[in-house]
Amino acid sequence: MNSKRIMMIASITLMLILLPQNVFAMHIMEGFLPPAWCISWGVLTIPFLAYGLYSLRKLTTESSKVKLLLAMAGAFVFVLSSLKIPSVTGSCSHPTGTGLGAILFGPAIMSVLGIIVLLFQAILLAHGGLTTLGANTFSMAVVGPFVAFAVYLIVLKAKGPRSLAIFLAATLGDLATYITTSIQLALAFPDPTGGITVSAAKFLGIFAVTQIPLAISEGILTVIIFNAIMNYLKGDELQSLKIFSKGAAR
Repeated sequence: MNSKRIMMIASITLMLILLPQNVFAMHIMEGFLPPAWCISWGVLTIPFLAYGLYSLRKLTTESSKVKLLLAMAGAFVFVLSSLKIPSVTGSCSHPTGTGLGAILFGPAIMSVLGIIVLLFQAILLAHGGLTTLGANTFSMAVVGPFVAFAVYLIVLKAKGPRSLAIFLAATLGDLATYITTSIQLALAFPDPTGGITVSAAKFLGIFAVTQIPLAISEGILTVIIFNAIMNYLKGDELQSLKIFSKGAAR
């Protein structure tokens, strides 16, 4: 593996992080969810984090060279999830970036990278929050990556082109995050007359205006980045790094 090339990609990504950006909001903000829901989503996320830590430790033990690529995947999530587009009614939408890492390392590891990103954003950028960390992690770093990975495998098993598999994985993984967030908000704040279903429909409608084109854009960008990585890493290097989950290295 040409470590200098990987370092170059990581450096460019990290430089993008440092670019100044206008901040509107992101994820579910601090103090927005009732305490019971904050605790519930946090508890639900713990098993995924535990397995993710186990998978991450196993991966880095088998191949220490993969750490640079892991850092790049984490930086990719940080950059994309910090690009906020104002939506209707004062809300905002943003890409997630978790599809790329889910394809490379599997969805479990992305739960760990995702919570690290969300924690840094909550503390340093006031995006999201500490009390809502469990809910945000579950939607962006658990549901999104698992949906992305499942879509990727399904398309490959159906003999679809890899580029199509990557595009659909990143796009639908992004949309799955926002569907989950809408459901989380609907559960916490049901509509007075229509209940959870009507409330979820309202939140989905708010995000859909900007989230659908953002998800498509993320799918295209993920294909470009993935192909760039594949061009820099040869077949033998990919096998030695063990970066693909079983069944995904096609």
